Amino acid sequence: MKNLNYVKRKADDFLASWKKDPQRKPLIVKGARQVGKTETVLHFAKQNYKNVVYINFVTDEKFKLITRDGYEPENIVKNITLIDQTKKFVPEKTLIIFDELQEFPDIATSLKFFNLDGRFDVICLGSLLGVNYRRIESNSVGYKTDFEMSSLDFEEFLQAKGYENAADEMLAKMKGITPFSEVEMSVFNNLFNDFCVIGGMPAIVSAYLKNGNFNGVLEMQKQLILDYKEDAKKYAEGLDKARIIHVLDHIPAQLAKENKKFQISKVAPGARFKDYWGCIEWLRDAGIVNVCYCLNFPELPLKGNYDESKYKLYFFDTGLLLAGLDEDAQDDFRVNGNFGVYGGALYENIAAESLKKQGFELYYYKREDSTLEEDFFVRAKNFLIPVEVKAKNRTAKSLRTLLESERYPDITYGIKFVRGNVGFADNIFTFPYFCSFLLKRYIKEGGFPN
Repeated sequence: MKNLNYVKRKADDFLASWKKDPQRKPLIVKGARQVGKTETVLHFAKQNYKNVVYINFVTDEKFKLITRDGYEPENIVKNITLIDQTKKFVPEKTLIIFDELQEFPDIATSLKFFNLDGRFDVICLGSLLGVNYRRIESNSVGYKTDFEMSSLDFEEFLQAKGYENAADEMLAKMKGITPFSEVEMSVFNNLFNDFCVIGGMPAIVSAYLKNGNFNGVLEMQKQLILDYKEDAKKYAEGLDKARIIHVLDHIPAQLAKENKKFQISKVAPGARFKDYWGCIEWLRDAGIVNVCYCLNFPELPLKGNYDESKYKLYFFDTGLLLAGLDEDAQDDFRVNGNFGVYGGALYENIAAESLKKQGFELYYYKREDSTLEEDFFVRAKNFLIPVEVKAKNRTAKSLRTLLESERYPDITYGIKFVRGNVGFADNIFTFPYFCSFLLKRYIKEGGFPN
């Protein structure tokens, strides 16, 4: 029976492909807290398996005993049925779900044996797996498949609102350099504004869809931020937990600055990079922040060509960034659509979030001997693409410099995301903000001339 309240996710397609693979390995689905991992996998399980065994290591701690007799499937199955006789195991027709893997990473050792045995499908779920993943990886290397979930992107949000084919139609406009109509711009800008306000956390999106307004959204977002801080207190072993929370609290204010580079010295008097880098790594590995590194020089390749001591920090979900601002700023944007001093921060964060969800790593560039600074860089097959995010549709001086100067031979075209329509001039492609989630498809499907 179809779940009418279920919000369709891109992970649904991945899970369907995994199920069809006759050589499928045990799957680990990881991601930040409450991005929809459990709901998505349970929905998939209900649609595809006659028998599902679900074990949650937080709510059912007694199941942490199941590996006491070894990691082979027969021992684990025997111990599960001893603990709970209602759980049945039918070979070739059973999916075993181990949820909250971070609470019992030891179970990952069994994945090798489940893979070799082949009678049961296994999916593990967990938050903060980036933090514990070295331990999990060492226990199951070569015998598992990884998949990372994030909160909804704008395409998933549009589908939840009933705009099933909007992404394909938008991409066609981008590839054809065809402006959106006045009606299209109005509708998609309004939907994008709503998405910026609520973010992509599934429970919040569901509440918004049910209520048709923002009632309760801010309270849910603030509770999520509190939950992340509680996670830091619980899971941040060997680190100063107060420092992790201080870093998280300072992201909105530092993004609001003209120079958005994150400065540890602003977090606390006398704070030094070496004292805080572990805290930033923890937030990154937990999936709570996206780190954007400063390139040493804008050229290919990107990996290894950056200074890890220079970076910008973005919330992984823009709705949570908005919830972290002062209440006047929140009201101003929700009610009036005016973001004032935080406009650049909001649109940069949404662009960073969008790029990351498409699989791009985040890089920016600031030249020390000039005012040249570029927000992001992505690569096509043979060239580097600077990406600028403008709060207002103004001249992109840094972007023009990168395109016109002979110092940057890897750069041929640039992209500018604005609160405006589609356009092309002087090798700069201009697209509305709401198209940012399509950038990877645009590049892959030949949006740029060869």
